[in-house]
Amino acid sequence: MNDAAPAPTPAPAPRRARVRAPELIGKGGWLNTGGKDLTLADFRGRVLILDFWTFCCINCLHVLDELRELEEKHRDTVVIVGVHSPKFAHEAEHAAVVDAVERYEVHHPVLDDPELATWKQYAVRAWPTLVVIDPEGYVVAQHAGEGHAHAIERLVEELEAEHAAKGTLRRGDGPYVAPEPVASDLRFPGKALLLPSGNFLVSDSTRHQLVEIGADGESVVRRVGSGERGFTADAFSEPQGLALLPDGRVVVADTVNHALRTYDPATGAVETVAGTGRQWWQGSATSGPALDVDLSSPWDVAWWQGRVWIAMAGVHQLWTWDPAAETVAVAAGTTNEGLVDGPAAEAWFAQPSGLAATEDRLWVADSETSALRYLEAEGEGYVVRTAVGTGLFDFGHRDGDAAEALLQHPLGVTALPDGSVAVCDTYNHALRRFDPATGEVSTLATDLREPSDAVLVDGDIVVVESARHRLTRLRLPEEAVRVDAVAHRTRRAATEVAPGTLRLDVVFQAPSGQKLDTRYGPSTRLLVSSTPPELLAAGEGAGTDLFRELALNPAVTEGVLHVSAMAASCDDDPANEYPACHVHQQDWGVPVTVTADGTTRLPLVLAGMDA
Repeated sequence: MNDAAPAPTPAPAPRRARVRAPELIGKGGWLNTGGKDLTLADFRGRVLILDFWTFCCINCLHVLDELRELEEKHRDTVVIVGVHSPKFAHEAEHAAVVDAVERYEVHHPVLDDPELATWKQYAVRAWPTLVVIDPEGYVVAQHAGEGHAHAIERLVEELEAEHAAKGTLRRGDGPYVAPEPVASDLRFPGKALLLPSGNFLVSDSTRHQLVEIGADGESVVRRVGSGERGFTADAFSEPQGLALLPDGRVVVADTVNHALRTYDPATGAVETVAGTGRQWWQGSATSGPALDVDLSSPWDVAWWQGRVWIAMAGVHQLWTWDPAAETVAVAAGTTNEGLVDGPAAEAWFAQPSGLAATEDRLWVADSETSALRYLEAEGEGYVVRTAVGTGLFDFGHRDGDAAEALLQHPLGVTALPDGSVAVCDTYNHALRRFDPATGEVSTLATDLREPSDAVLVDGDIVVVESARHRLTRLRLPEEAVRVDAVAHRTRRAATEVAPGTLRLDVVFQAPSGQKLDTRYGPSTRLLVSSTPPELLAAGEGAGTDLFRELALNPAVTEGVLHVSAMAASCDDDPANEYPACHVHQQDWGVPVTVTADGTTRLPLVLAGMDA
């Protein structure tokens, strides 16, 4: 008999108060529901995942792809609802959201929230953000950024088991109703290339094909690819950029396959030449044998100085592919999102999406900063400079001196014979021109529907009107068409902060079944800067803690805090010698206004459980 006192029963872990999910409201109404308006009550008994997204955002598009497998695997218990929350003025147009839902094959209900009403109700601060709501209508998790599908699937499985046992899980078909298909030769084409034959090769992105169009710009000569999303010799996944190689082949940015492919117009052969089909993550290789290195949403390609240059939209960089050496490498950019000029290795881009090469410059349409930028040789390397644009939050349609001119999310750029460049100013539905000789920006054409690329043909310019599903031929005018100037800033309301010291906390809790990965040193990183730089008197720069004391400059009353956070976690299974590891990363741009009664703490949720 053991006379020792029994060990005390450990107290249960404290459980935070459950938070009832706010109602879903949006002035734009519902899409993909057959015309029915939905409320949270319609999802009772199901696991509901809210995906706060905006269609300009490459990270949001990554999340759409991450969720496809989970959506299919748990289709009888999980409902995903996209909450479209616009950044740019164009994204607040209902017709543009309708187009985006079709363009990116969103197969779940979408709430169009042009005034950010639901965004504010859920205290969202970044695109993308995922919110998980349990079958009883309570918020159980929130994750900012991409790369959370693994953690969310584990949570979904736990919720399925818990609520099946309680009798509160309801299985069955979801509320998704597919829209009627529309017949057209092209569907949201992305980029175009003039072939030596005089025909056009067009990336028919939504149909996952390349289409050869006759010299008339209308007749279909042939289609390349099955039309089904895939990564085989007969399948692409949302292809975009095209460039002609010296040997006659065409290199294709196979965007959602995270790969470069080549297409030989003479034989019809399609070959993968770079990428693994997996998305690049922090810590992955940044150079090496082309078929062994992961890429991330290559959006455009251009032949320049003996290599193929890649607008790597998914990581805000420029890469190169060397066909002779069969290697890839980072050429410019740090993976931080923003507009910073300087030596190529130190420059910041924001979703570069269009490239055009001249003899001495590589022009870049840097879409998220609404900027036209370029790369040129300097000394033994390259330097990045900005011709038009000021940063992530200023955009509009303004002609005149480049220092004052405004664009809105341009996706394409084309070198013109006189040394100037044409810019497909996508969200302004316009074709713009920048003349380096004068430093002037002018408008060549308006009333184009989401132009995404353009090619020169015999003194004319043929524009890819992506949202009109066609090629449009224009005569290049001798003088630009002037339009009334319009300027915008991002629509999000500013956070009111108190003067003096502001405590920044990035909230991160390793998802269920994972732990922080500290095997090789600190597992977290925090980078802080501001626009204007004078907003911060102290606290900018990099560090390994996910908190920071920021000193605000009393002379500056408003601006934007730029915060980039990263945390690494691994599966917490002692029996597994090689646990799977995950990188959680997110960039925020937080508009702030300094007021006497503002907050002294700014929390940003990277990943954390709410219940």
